[in-house]
Amino acid sequence: MNTADTRLSIDLSGKVALVTGGSGQLGRVMVRTLARCGAAVAVHYKRNQAKAESLVAEIMAAGGRAMAVQADVTDQASVLAMRDAVGKALGAPHIIVNNAVEQYKWTTVLDQGVADFESQFRACVMQNVLMAKAFVPAMIERKWGRIVAISTDCAMECLPSQSAYTAGKRGMDAVLKVLAREIGEHGITVNEVAPGWTISDRDRDKGTEVQPEYAKMIPLRRRGTDAEIANVVAFLASDLASFVTGAFVPVCGGKAMSAL
Repeated sequence: MNTADTRLSIDLSGKVALVTGGSGQLGRVMVRTLARCGAAVAVHYKRNQAKAESLVAEIMAAGGRAMAVQADVTDQASVLAMRDAVGKALGAPHIIVNNAVEQYKWTTVLDQGVADFESQFRACVMQNVLMAKAFVPAMIERKWGRIVAISTDCAMECLPSQSAYTAGKRGMDAVLKVLAREIGEHGITVNEVAPGWTISDRDRDKGTEVQPEYAKMIPLRRRGTDAEIANVVAFLASDLASFVTGAFVPVCGGKAMSAL
């Protein structure tokens, strides 16, 4: 076939994906995107069971496969129980998207509570460690796997009041880069997606999509959307990105740029 006539598509048919924080603002869009690409999706939630189950019902009504699963991703026993539940219902995941976050109030290093730093370490670093311990062994056995972790452009900028968040995300980055080197020989890729300040349904409901002062700082002169983040996640989860691993991919309109 003439390569000019070849059409590429993201096809995740036959794959099982697990999205932590799947009931949240960005998580829901990533779940829908992966499902539209053909993956069966496990929608993780910590507290919002109703939202997770509503999303599962939406996917199943469209002909897809999905399940809701509860876990505390900072607790090993809870993560292992989630692994077993997902494996029983959908099969061992081929793709994990580590997206769950813990919210807190941002302030200066001197004013930030020590507990906030500890919370971000658990949510960023330990989530990725525990998810790897739980789900990578099956990927190694299968000789195929995708780990996509959601970071932030803040990790590159390190602006005032971001210390707890960026400390957690930078620690996560180190763990994931080591992991990428350790498990690459098994056909498993490990990558990070780093969104900027992203438009979600919350903004659409409030009419706050346009933020002129923020847009001035972005080369593309606008905020990105949740769908644009989800599209990059789907790409990294697919065979189109089969030779990409250890990457930190800013999806922020150029506000933060990696430099050689």
